[in-house]
Amino acid sequence: MRIAAQVLSGCLIAGLSPALLANGGGSMPSTSMSMPRVQSPQEKARDAYNDGVRAVKKGDKAAENAAHATDASQKDKANKEAHDAYAAALAKFQEAVQQDARLAEAWNYYGYSSRKLGNYDDALAAYGKALALKPGYPDALEYRGEAYLGLNRLDEAKQSYLDLYAGNRQLAGKLLGAMKGWSATQRGASGASAENLDEFDKWIHEREQIAAQTAALTRAGTAASWR
Repeated sequence: MRIAAQVLSGCLIAGLSPALLANGGGSMPSTSMSMPRVQSPQEKARDAYNDGVRAVKKGDKAAENAAHATDASQKDKANKEAHDAYAAALAKFQEAVQQDARLAEAWNYYGYSSRKLGNYDDALAAYGKALALKPGYPDALEYRGEAYLGLNRLDEAKQSYLDLYAGNRQLAGKLLGAMKGWSATQRGASGASAENLDEFDKWIHEREQIAAQTAALTRAGTAASWR
C-alpha cells in the first residue's frame, strides 16, 4: 500500500503544470506585462509644447506662401492654412501652460500664436508671463515689441528694441526690420498720421546708423586683437 500511494502521488505531481509548481503548487502565475507609465504634468506640457511648435512652423510657412502668392485664390487658401495652423498651435500652448504654468517657452509661443491670430492683448499678457518667469528672455522681448507695433504703441516698441539691443543685437535687428515694414504698411493705410510716421522713421534711421557704427567698431576691435 505504501508503494502504491507513492506511485499515485508521483503521478499527481507529474500532472501539475510547471507554472503551478514554480509558484508553490497553487498560486496564480504572475503576469509579465507591465502597466503603461503615467506621464507627469511636466512631460505632458513638453509634449504639448513640441506639438505647438510644429504647428507654428506650419503656420509660418503658410503665411510666407500667402505673402508671395500672386493669385488671389492661392493667397486666400494660404492665409486660411496659416490661421488654422496658428489656432491649432495656440490650443497646444494653452494645454502646455495648464500642465506646467512655469514653462516660459510655452507662454512665449502662446503670445506668438495669439499675435498671429490678431489677439494682441492676449499676446502681451502671455509675453508678460514668459518674461516674469525668465527675465530678459530675448525672444519674448522681440515678439512683444512686434505686438506693441500692432497696437500702435510706438514708445513701448522702441523701448523693446533698446532692451534687446543691450543683450541680443541679432533679435534687435529683426525687430528694427519689423518696425520698418510696419511703418511702410501704415503709410498706405487710411487714418495714419504722416507726422508720427515721419518721426518714427527718423528714429529707426538713427538706430540703424548707431547699430552700423557699433558693428564697425566691434569688427575693428576684433581685427586689432588678432594682430
